[in-house]
Amino acid sequence: MEQPYTHTTWHVKQGSEDEFVARWEEWVEWSHREGLAAPALLLRDAEDPSMFVSFGPWASLSAVQNWRALAGYQERVTRLSEVVESF
Repeated sequence: MEQPYTHTTWHVKQGSEDEFVARWEEWVEWSHREGLAAPALLLRDAEDPSMFVSFGPWASLSAVQNWRALAGYQERVTRLSEVVESF
């Protein structure tokens, strides 16, 4: 069976890049405190510093669904959406 991955392309509001990175890192730290072992990576486009891509592997699709159902998940997504144009 293939390992599932999640990924997101983030278009960050100009001037909010540092705040976005801080909020994304807090989201990942919270996720790990909630018991999620999946590593996550955040990449920044060298030619467009307001564009980021995040991705990470998961043990299963149900692990992704459980993570997204955690109390606090949507709150953190909302905090990220405050500094992005789209994702």
